[in-house]
Amino acid sequence: MWKAYRHIVRKYPRISLQEERRLIREAKRGGKAQAQELVLRHIGFVIFRIHKRAFPAYAKRFGEDLLSQGIFLLYEKIYTYNLRYYDEHGNFKPVRFVSYVWKAVDGLILASLRKELHHEQRRITGYQEGEEYDIFERIPGENDPRMAAAFERAFDT
Repeated sequence: MWKAYRHIVRKYPRISLQEERRLIREAKRGGKAQAQELVLRHIGFVIFRIHKRAFPAYAKRFGEDLLSQGIFLLYEKIYTYNLRYYDEHGNFKPVRFVSYVWKAVDGLILASLRKELHHEQRRITGYQEGEEYDIFERIPGENDPRMAAAFERAFDT
């Protein structure tokens, strides 16, 4: 799965802090191409964080969903990035974009995995014709054993 993203990571390598800040500045002014370039340059970072925070089985299973959510998060964070950040002593201190987003990316990964695993634990399954199915999935009424029993009771009187 991750092989599809290798060419993007190679094509858009890491850039200098000054170039990164220029892209953010232009993206905040409405430059969609600059926002897209900045996000493409950080896809490798999101993939790295997915592999770092998630177990390999979960990264393989939920990795594409996590990456797509991470891309939306990167776009959001471009517009909340503070280009005029000063530290607690009043010194101007520019911060790299990855330093600004890494906690949000990690939080997104962990929250999404927690939600998916919680949903999976609460999944209720049934069996029909020897196959397992999720009862919340839509199945045709004529094939549903519960619907057949309900129809029999309704029209039996």
